[in-house]
Amino acid sequence: MTQHRHLLAPLKLRNHILRNRIVFGAHTNNMSDMGLPGPRMEAYLLERALGGAGMIVTEPVPVHATGVLTRGNLLHSSDEIIPHFQRITAKVKQAGAVICQQLYHIGAHGDSDLSFAPHWSPSGGPSYHDSDGSHQMTEAEILELLEAHLAAAIRAKKSGFQGVEVWAAYHSLLDQFWTPWSNRRTDQWGGSLENRTRFSRMLIENIRSACGEDFIIGLAISYSPAYSVTLSAQDLCEIIALHDATGELDYVTCGYGSYLEFEGIIPPFTHGEKLTTPLTEQLKAVVKHAVITSEAGVRTPENAEAILASGQADLVSIVRGQIADPHLARKTTEGRVQDIRGCISCNQMCWGRRSRDYWISCLINPSVGREFEWGGDRFVAASVAKSVLVVGAGPAGLEAARAAAEMGHHVEIVEASSLIGGQFRLAGLQPRRAQILDLLDWYERQFTQLGVTLRLNCYLDEAEIAAHPAEVVILATGSQPDETGFQRWMPHLARLPGLDLGGVWSPEAVLRREARMGDSVVVYDEGSNWRGVGTAWALAEQGKQVILVTPEAFVGKEIARTAADGAVRRRLAQLGVRMLTEHCIAEWHGNGVTLRNMLTETLETLPTSALVMATTNRAFDPFPASFPGKTTHRIGDCTAPRLAAYAFHEGRKLALSL
Repeated sequence: MTQHRHLLAPLKLRNHILRNRIVFGAHTNNMSDMGLPGPRMEAYLLERALGGAGMIVTEPVPVHATGVLTRGNLLHSSDEIIPHFQRITAKVKQAGAVICQQLYHIGAHGDSDLSFAPHWSPSGGPSYHDSDGSHQMTEAEILELLEAHLAAAIRAKKSGFQGVEVWAAYHSLLDQFWTPWSNRRTDQWGGSLENRTRFSRMLIENIRSACGEDFIIGLAISYSPAYSVTLSAQDLCEIIALHDATGELDYVTCGYGSYLEFEGIIPPFTHGEKLTTPLTEQLKAVVKHAVITSEAGVRTPENAEAILASGQADLVSIVRGQIADPHLARKTTEGRVQDIRGCISCNQMCWGRRSRDYWISCLINPSVGREFEWGGDRFVAASVAKSVLVVGAGPAGLEAARAAAEMGHHVEIVEASSLIGGQFRLAGLQPRRAQILDLLDWYERQFTQLGVTLRLNCYLDEAEIAAHPAEVVILATGSQPDETGFQRWMPHLARLPGLDLGGVWSPEAVLRREARMGDSVVVYDEGSNWRGVGTAWALAEQGKQVILVTPEAFVGKEIARTAADGAVRRRLAQLGVRMLTEHCIAEWHGNGVTLRNMLTETLETLPTSALVMATTNRAFDPFPASFPGKTTHRIGDCTAPRLAAYAFHEGRKLALSL
C-alpha cells in the first residue's frame, strides 16, 4: 500500500466507489458474436474485474448505422444487446469493478466496407480511415444523432452499466464539431466555441436528464500536437472547462493521437511513455467537478503511481498493461508488482489483430480472447502431476514450462546457450526493445517461485533425452537462419549467387555481434518486419552506412498493422538509411551487391562491405519423432518458423493439455 498508495486509493464517482484508481479503458476488442456480446467478450472483461481493476469501460458501441467501424462492432440501435450485457455487467460488478460503456460515432472517418452507409460529419470533410468523402449533416440529421446517443445511453443503463463514456477523442464526431478545421458550419452548430460545443453539451445534458443523478458520465478526449489544425492543449482546456461548469460531467479521459496522428492512438515502443500528462496536468487546473484520467503510455504501476502522486491526474487508464496481465491491479494491491507480466508495447496481437478486423489477443499473454476456453490467467491444478522436460528456452519453451509448473507439474527446462530467450532475446537488443529483456527476467523470477529447474549451457543429444527420467518431453528447439540465401521472390535460385564469397550474415549473427561487416551494409528484408527493419535500425545506430532493400512496396509493411512502421521509417531516414523497395538480390560479389528491380527487371550494382539476409528461417529439429516410453510434443519454430506470438500460444496451449 505504501509503495502505490495513490494508485490504490479508492475514488467516488457519483454514488459508486472505485476500489482503486486503475481503469481498464475503452478499446475495440472486436469480440462480439454477430453484434452481440458473447462468451468471449464476457470472459475477457470478467478476467480484468477479477484481476482487480477499479473501473472497466467496455468496447464502444456505435450509436448509429453511419458509425459502424469494425466487423466485430456491437449492434447499434438495438435492444437485443441488453440481456447479453446484463449477464456481463452483473458478473463484473459482483467481482468488485465499476463498469461503464463507451458510446461512439466516428463522423467523417468511417469505413464504407463495413457500414455500407455514407459517413456523416459536420462539414463533409474527407475520411482518414478510407478514401471516401463524408456527408455534411443537415440539422435534422444532427438531431437524429443526438437522439441516437441518448438512446444508446438509456440502453446502457438498462444493460446494467453504471455509466457511459461519450467519445470525443481522436477527431471523432464530437471532436470534428469542436475543431474549426473540420467544422465550417455557419449555423448554430458552428462558428463560436459555444456553437461548436453545442452538440456535446446537449448530449451530456440529455443523458443526465434521462439516466439520473447516480449515472456516471465520462468524456473521452485526445491530445494530438503533431498538426496545427488539431485542437491545442489550451483549446481543450477551454472546451473541458465549459463542459465541467455544468456539473454534469464526472470524469475526462485523455488519450493521445488522432486520425491525423494515428500511430499515437496506440503508441508502440517507438514512442515514449506517459504521453498525455502535459495535458492532464493542465486540465486538472481548470476543472472543478470532473476528475481527470491519464491514458496512453501508462504501462506500469510505477508510471501510474508517479502520475497520481505528482497530481497530474486522478485516475490512470492501463489498457495494454491489463491485456498483458489481467491481474495487474490485484498483484499491485498484494504488493507483488514483480510478478506482473509487463506489456512490451509491441502492438502485434492487440492493435495488430484489430487493424486486420480480428478479435484482439496478446503476443505475451495468449489467453487473451480465449479466457472462456482456457480459464484466463488462473490455473487449475492437474489431476496427476507429471515430470516434464522442456528442450529449448525460447518463447514456446518458456511459456510451456511456466504454465505446466503453474498446474503443478514437475518441470525441467534446458537451454543450449548461456541465456534464455532464443531469438526473442536478440529482438530485445534492437533499439527501444529492451522491454523484451524485462519479460525474460520475469520468466526467470517465475521459474524460481514455481520450482522450475532451469539448466543453461546444456545441449542434450538424442541419447541423453531418451535416458532422462521425464515422462513428457516438449521439444521447443526453435529455428535457424536459412544458410542458402534463398529468396521467396527469386524462386528459380535455390542458392544466392556469390554466397560462397563470404561476407553474408544473418540478423541473428549481427545482433549477437558475431558479424564483421565493415562500414557499409545492405540489409535485405524479405519479411518486412522487425527482424530486418530492426536490424537495419540497430546497424544505423552503430554508425554503419545502411541500405535497406525489400521486395515489398514499402519498408515495414508487416509492422504497419502495429502502427509502428511510420515511426521507424522516420528514424531510419534521420539516420541516413537508404530504402529501396520492390527490389531483390540478384547476386553477391563479396564487395558489392547486384539488385533486381521487380517492376522493371533492371539490374543495379552497389558497392558494400557486407550483406545481411533477413529471409525466412528453417525449423531446427534434430530429434526422432518420439522417444520410447515418453510422450513427445513439438511446439514453436521447430514445427514451422513463425512470429513469437504463435510460439507463446503453442506453449500455453500444450501445457494446459498435459
